[in-house]
Amino acid sequence: MEIENMHFIMLNNKIFRNNQIHLDKVLKKFDLSSGSMPYLFILEKCEGSSLHELSRKIGNDKAMTTRTIKRLIELDYVYKVGKEGDCRAYQLYLTEKVKDVLPQIHGEIQEMVNLITEDLSQEEKEVTLASMRKIFMRTLQLRGEEE
Repeated sequence: MEIENMHFIMLNNKIFRNNQIHLDKVLKKFDLSSGSMPYLFILEKCEGSSLHELSRKIGNDKAMTTRTIKRLIELDYVYKVGKEGDCRAYQLYLTEKVKDVLPQIHGEIQEMVNLITEDLSQEEKEVTLASMRKIFMRTLQLRGEEE
């Protein structure tokens, strides 16, 4: 059983890493990486979020979020607006430049998902996704967080 447990963890890590490597190649033409993509997707749904909110939703520390947002601002993909009443806090928004490329990014990701799930039936895809969600929710307990 211990070997199966290690295999589960190692397989999960390998899947994650292979996806990252592929996404990094695909996103290079947009000057993005797999690490910066989640920030754009969250801002796409929740424009006006703060650095703190992004850190919490993604699960990265504030320093990593700050570095990533700084890079996205340099690329003219994100801009910040000071929050009223708090000169240290900013709300973050997507620029038109990135809004124009987000559909392409979504398309690239959909192609990747189609490729890695092409051998699965629709039922297998649904079961896999449901299982992954359950596992994710349990992993939050490892971090002491609730989402």
